[in-house]
Amino acid sequence: MSLKIIPFEPKYAVSFKELNMAWLEKYFYVEPHDAELLENCEQTIVDKGGYIFFAQYDGSIVGCFSLIKLEDGIYELGKMAVDPNYQGLRIGQTLMEHALGFARSHSWQKIILYSNTKLENAIYIYKKYGFTEIELEKNTPYERSNIKMEYLIDR
Repeated sequence: MSLKIIPFEPKYAVSFKELNMAWLEKYFYVEPHDAELLENCEQTIVDKGGYIFFAQYDGSIVGCFSLIKLEDGIYELGKMAVDPNYQGLRIGQTLMEHALGFARSHSWQKIILYSNTKLENAIYIYKKYGFTEIELEKNTPYERSNIKMEYLIDR
């Protein structure tokens, strides 16, 4: 298996959008906040101090995630997706390991995420890697969110 985690380049913006649209449309629907982030990911994530990474498998982009800056040292893990044809190869776990390692290497305080308990596999992976459930605020960025989790970075 030739799997690499690579940083954002503008040529991958379409892959970021397509990978995320696929899972959103399968399980939920594309919300306005999703559309804003996916249509203009360079402007809405990268240019605002965030990061996007991709899983490249044998030369093809098959997964992604973003780290959206909320404030200094606090980021939201979002828009994590793996092409259904490549699921079961631990690509999601490799992406998660990269995200946490990246956060540690930058001495961040924590990563938060919003999810939905319907996504049982995702919730399992988040817990496996040390995310814990915290209180979900009333006005979440996503209507589909029914769980909020955080990962406190070891310092």
